[in-house]
Amino acid sequence: MENNKINCQEAEKVLNSEILRMTMTIRDYYPELAPFLEEMPGTISDEKKLEITHNQLKTYSESLNSLLTRYILEHPISSK
Repeated sequence: MENNKINCQEAEKVLNSEILRMTMTIRDYYPELAPFLEEMPGTISDEKKLEITHNQLKTYSESLNSLLTRYILEHPISSK
C-alpha cells in the first residue's frame, strides 16, 4: 500500500512539473494565450477538505497541452 502512495505522489509531481512547464512556455513565448490559462478548480471530495485530485491534474495538463499544440500548429513561425 505504501508503494502505491509513493507512485501516486510521484505521478502528481510529474503532472505538476508538466503543468508548470507548459504554463511558463505559454507565458514566455505565447503571451496571447495567457487569458486562456485558468486557475485549477478544486473539488470538495469531503465536506471538510478541499482537494485537487490526480484526475483533475491530468485533465488540466492534457488541456494545456492541447491548447499549446493546437496553437503552434495553427500559427507556424514564419521565417523572415
